[in-house]
Amino acid sequence: MKNRHFLVGLPPSMACIPRKKRRMLPFRRTFIFLSLLALMVLAVPAQAQKAYVIKYRPLADSLSAVYGIPSSVILGVAIIESGGGTTRNARLLNNHFGIVGSNRLQKTHGIRTRYKQYPSVAASYAAFCQLVARRKFYPKLKGEKDYRKWVDAISKTGYSERPAEWRKKIITAIQRNKLAN
Repeated sequence: MKNRHFLVGLPPSMACIPRKKRRMLPFRRTFIFLSLLALMVLAVPAQAQKAYVIKYRPLADSLSAVYGIPSSVILGVAIIESGGGTTRNARLLNNHFGIVGSNRLQKTHGIRTRYKQYPSVAASYAAFCQLVARRKFYPKLKGEKDYRKWVDAISKTGYSERPAEWRKKIITAIQRNKLAN
C-alpha cells in the first residue's frame, strides 16, 4: 500500500498533502491566476493614463494659465471622463469630458449618441474650461491651487449624475497620477 496514491490518480508529489488541503488546491490556483490577470489588466490602464498625462499635460497647463483652473483638475476630469482617451466619445467625437451636445456620428458612422462632437481634442479641453468658467463658484475659486475645492465645487453643480462617486474618482485619478502641483 506504499504506492496507493497511484491507484487514485494522484501524482506522487500530492500523496503527502492531506485530503482537505488537496481540495483547496484548484481554488488556490484559480485565485492566483485571477489575481495575476487582474494585476495585468489594472497595469494597462495605469500605463495608458501615464501616456495620456504626458500627451495632454502641456494643453492642460496652457488652459490653466488662461482660465485659472488647476491643470490637475482639468487632467483628472479628462482621464476619468474619457477613460484616458480610450472611450468611444474620446476617439470618435474628440469629447474628453462627457459634455452633452450635437454631433454628426449618426450620419458618418450610424451611431446615435447624445455627446457633443469637437473638431479637436484641444477644442474639447477649451469647452470644458469655458463650461467651468460660466459656473457661479468660478470667480471665488479662480487661481485657487487646491484641486479638492475645485472638484468639490464642480461635483455640486450637476456635472455628474453621481456626484459623490465622481468626486472620489477624480481625486483618486489626480493622486494616482501625481497631477497635483
